[in-house]
Amino acid sequence: MKKRIDLSAVTAGVYKRIIALDTAVQNSGLDKTHLELIKIRASQVNGCAFCLNMHTSDALNQGETAQRIFLLNAWRETELFSREERVILAMTEEITLISQNGLSEETYEQAAQLFNEEYVGLIIMAIITINAWNRVAISTHKPLD
Repeated sequence: MKKRIDLSAVTAGVYKRIIALDTAVQNSGLDKTHLELIKIRASQVNGCAFCLNMHTSDALNQGETAQRIFLLNAWRETELFSREERVILAMTEEITLISQNGLSEETYEQAAQLFNEEYVGLIIMAIITINAWNRVAISTHKPLD
């Protein structure tokens, strides 16, 4: 792929604000496993090779198993993911594919039963953030490092 614009250079002020949002999500208290599952699943749905490479490596370094990562795109067909993780993965898919049906009432209610309101908000913000990064990487042809 031909290299495109470097947004971090030409829109440095705005780009730094995306980094600040990402840092806030990272430091928000969201469980690290939950966060990496969100990042990997959204990146799978969006087809973002750069982010998939980064976040699968990060997840492995944090102790995630290769088997769970390999089966993440088939999470509905396996018992490897907890009830909480399954709801987070459903939220990730529904919000990532927002133009299809949005976050369903059923999925939202399941999340509200499992997590407090702040945690649901953090999950949503994490999904929004990785979707922003996916769009940056895909639209600019960010190369794998």
